[in-house]
Amino acid sequence: MNAMLTRFRNFQAGPDLLGRTWRVEFLWLQNAIAIRRSDTVDVKFALSSGEEKRAIVIALPHPLLLELSQRAGRPITDPWCARLAATYLKHVIETGEDFEKPIVTARKEVLEALLSLAPA
Repeated sequence: MNAMLTRFRNFQAGPDLLGRTWRVEFLWLQNAIAIRRSDTVDVKFALSSGEEKRAIVIALPHPLLLELSQRAGRPITDPWCARLAATYLKHVIETGEDFEKPIVTARKEVLEALLSLAPA
């Protein structure tokens, strides 16, 4: 699997299942408890490929962030969450998994594999 992205503000991902490469731009990061009563950190990205444009929010469940940060021995910070979300979005684009959804909740097993934290 891919290593965690270091650049999250502007990057390219792909190819997707149709062979397209997407330009991805970070839009915002916010705690979703207030806006949609969800215990997640939401990270929104704008995607464009040719004339096609869309937005996707990657929802990082707070309990999962706590577990991953503890296992990685690092604090939960906005840049770390944004990089996690960008890495997850790259996975979504390249696999097509949940690509049609406007809000994608990150799954534990995928994040663990992307972070190389999966149990041996």
